[in-house]
Amino acid sequence: MYTVEEFDREKTRVLRYILYKKRTEQEIRKKFNKQIEENMLDDIIEYLKEAGYINDKDYIKRTINNFIALKNMSIREMKYKLLSKGLNKNDIEDYIYENNDELEEYEIKSAKNLIYKKSVSMEKEEIKQFLLKKGYKQENINEAMEEEE
Repeated sequence: MYTVEEFDREKTRVLRYILYKKRTEQEIRKKFNKQIEENMLDDIIEYLKEAGYINDKDYIKRTINNFIALKNMSIREMKYKLLSKGLNKNDIEDYIYENNDELEEYEIKSAKNLIYKKSVSMEKEEIKQFLLKKGYKQENINEAMEEEE
């Protein structure tokens, strides 16, 4: 067992870590699993979830919106990046399914941006292969290429 003072001290440390940059539950566990006793860490995480400081579904939404605003990525790339953060695969797939139209539209726009950038130094077929390797769907690549012509 642990004291209220210990709990508060460790909770404050974890909270500082989260407030600096939003984190997933998995990232928090990884960072503190050697520093904080397991029962206490479970209780801290539970407390912070209830208080709304840890919310993996919200993290997925916010991260995908950041990708859309700042990067050219395929839906598959987004999914892998989120999985690497230790997020629940079903939560990620649910979000992608619920926002499919918007994400497909984004993927086509993103492919167009990359086609435009790469067309200076690469042939059409090379660009297609490049996009396929990055996880873009064949139909989205084709649509983006048609619109670029």
